[in-house]
Parts: sequence; structure tokens; C-alpha cells
Amino acid sequence: MKNEEGRNMVRKITQGVRLVGQSARLMIGMPEYSTYLEHMKKTHPDRPAMSYAEFFRERQEARYGGKISRCC
Repeated sequence: MKNEEGRNMVRKITQGVRLVGQSARLMIGMPEYSTYLEHMKKTHPDRPAMSYAEFFRERQEARYGGKISRCC
């Protein structure tokens, strides 16, 4: 029984960490790539999905207008 309880606790902690990461990405305007993939599969099955790098770049350009300024 203790072994099963330990696995459940690890599962809950892992899920919590994922939710915190997802919340942080959404707070800065970075949607989940997995959500995008699901959307593409359901809504646009005839179109190829972007790679993660393409998705990340496209989201940054959409948020910052294609201009990423650095202070240093």
C-alpha cells in the first residue's frame, strides 16, 4: 500500500509542477505547444503543424511585433 501511495504522491507533484509551468507560460503570453498540436489535428488536419521552434518564434513575433529588444 505504501508503494502505491508514494506513486500517487509523485504523480500529484508532477501534475502540480506541470500546471505551474503552464500557468507561467500563459501569464507571459506563451500558449502550450501541445494545445496547438491538438487544435491543428482537430481543426486543420490537412495542414502541417509548425515545429516547436517555429511555433515559439511565431508566438514571440505575435506578442512583440517581430521586434525583440534587449537591454544589453
